Amino acid sequence: MKNLKILVYQNHKIVLLCRNTMLVLLFCGLIFSCEKMLDVETPSNQIGKDKIFKDVQTANAALAGLYAGLRDNSPLSGESLGPVLGVYVDDLDSYALADTNGVLALYQNQQLDANSMVYSVWSSAYQNIYAANAIIEGVKASALPGTEKDRIEGEALLIRCILLFYLQQIFGAIPYPVSTDYNVNQHLSRVEPSEVQLRLETDLLRCVQLMPDQYRETERVYPNRKVAELMLGKVYMLEKKWSQAENVLTIVTGSPLYSFQNDLSKVFQKDSRHILWQLKPANPGDPVREAMLYYFAGVAPTGYALSESLISSFDQDDLRKQYWMTPVFAGGKTWFRANKYKNITINDTEDSIVFRLEEAYLLLAETLVQQNKTAQALQYINPVRQRAGLSLMASSVSKEVLLGEILMENRKEFFTEMGHRFLDLKRNNRLGDLQAVKPNWKPFHIVWPVPQKDLLLNANLNPQNNGY
Repeated sequence: MKNLKILVYQNHKIVLLCRNTMLVLLFCGLIFSCEKMLDVETPSNQIGKDKIFKDVQTANAALAGLYAGLRDNSPLSGESLGPVLGVYVDDLDSYALADTNGVLALYQNQQLDANSMVYSVWSSAYQNIYAANAIIEGVKASALPGTEKDRIEGEALLIRCILLFYLQQIFGAIPYPVSTDYNVNQHLSRVEPSEVQLRLETDLLRCVQLMPDQYRETERVYPNRKVAELMLGKVYMLEKKWSQAENVLTIVTGSPLYSFQNDLSKVFQKDSRHILWQLKPANPGDPVREAMLYYFAGVAPTGYALSESLISSFDQDDLRKQYWMTPVFAGGKTWFRANKYKNITINDTEDSIVFRLEEAYLLLAETLVQQNKTAQALQYINPVRQRAGLSLMASSVSKEVLLGEILMENRKEFFTEMGHRFLDLKRNNRLGDLQAVKPNWKPFHIVWPVPQKDLLLNANLNPQNNGY
């Protein structure tokens, strides 16, 4: 494995890409006319791969359709994992007056297998996995130039890996579809978490082989090899392969493509060099979805507000409270809203960030501490703390204390972003901590139920997760 990794990381490629708006629309129509991944209507709805991928321009248009799907309707959308997992744990409070979309039940930790948001997260992920698999099949069957074939397959495979990673963390054992074959997919069984992680490891190693380091666009709205390496590091950490995680995360943090952003006011500006990957709004000038989702002013919230548990976790002098939160006074009470994204009308400076360098820093710090490399770990914790105006941590701190501090830094750095709090607590076997602030939290809530609709369609998805 080590020799393979060295070969992969030295095999850099630079490619030229193009887009075609008309073909994007065609591809989106073909892909998303299908039902969810595990319940496509009929084989006749599958994509004609030989017709779609006759040239690089058409294949790139197919990829553009996939990214539009991620932005508009997937767990990576700004309206999905951030708020939904934020209320599920202890970072956000929900002030919805009625549970029209299942979020209030998740906030109260009373979700059932018929919960509409549970179903939405599951089904939207598998819709986009279907689209990714169609691209992979199409490009493999094509006669495109070799470097282009590699890059296109790598991007689609990476998207599939990212979606399956989140599905596994949220649902536990999951189906792992690798084709668009209706006859196979309608009977898929669930794969146990350890096996999912091994398959992800294999697939991500292939992504690293296939993808170039060079971004194909200055705003970094398409992922590169370093995003695949970050995901590989995250999978290694789930498997407790600390040295492998250290190796790959060190490559990410040491890449000349990135530089640490020392100005808190610029962390969420799209041209910053600490961003690994972000999703562009649908139209020029549109605010990112997170900007509008968390916004309220002069009135009590009717959606989301930051929880007292989160607010109280910050030191008084932590600059992230000043830059990334806004107090709202109404009716003699004070709430705090998330204010990471500033543009709520005309937006020309922000895209929706999926991954940024600080995540690689704190993950690397965690894996170093797990190997008792405290001094090295502090090199990645302290820049995050220093930027927030906090004192530096000393090397005399114990392993247990340092792991707790990293967990807390993750919370304060990534609240409302991509379900970080849930994922970090789960990786550290600390989800049980939520019982102190979430009255209905039960041990089996470490996973969600498999949606009832899919259990009825495919008996092989049984048994249901424990507790549901």
